[in-house]
Amino acid sequence: MKTLKVFLFLMAFCAGIVKAQFTRVELQVSGLNCALCAKTTEKSFRALPFIADVRPDLMRNVYVLVLKNDKQVNFDQIAAVVHEENFFISSLKATFNFDNVKVVNNYFSYDGDTFELMNGTGKILNGPVDLTVVDNGFAPRYLSKKYLRQVSASPAGTTGRTYHLAM
Repeated sequence: MKTLKVFLFLMAFCAGIVKAQFTRVELQVSGLNCALCAKTTEKSFRALPFIADVRPDLMRNVYVLVLKNDKQVNFDQIAAVVHEENFFISSLKATFNFDNVKVVNNYFSYDGDTFELMNGTGKILNGPVDLTVVDNGFAPRYLSKKYLRQVSASPAGTTGRTYHLAM
């Protein structure tokens, strides 16, 4: 009986801990002009190890990528799929759950990568927040230029790739 109580306590405790993570990506792709191209691109997305589901919206040339909870997301791999199919990314919006995430001087780390919030000063981030990746190759050139002019040197101790995000 005591073991059962301990087990139930641990289950309740673990259920209360929410792991911060990227939950989905909305990816608008330009250059899609046939159903076969869209289906091939969808199949390539499904092959990525961190993708749980792909929901294409061919009327808007958008793919909604549902991400797995236990896998590290790699935005460069998503971009590589699009570019290998000879298309371009018009926008990449990712939903990130900020519960239990510390943002310091507009930077946060997740799964070994560093993320800079380009317009995050003074904003309180809790729960799911939609973020747009504004790096070259992930956004239109005018948007990348607008935000990447503001890039500062990454703080000491950052690891992995640094992505630049706008809210």
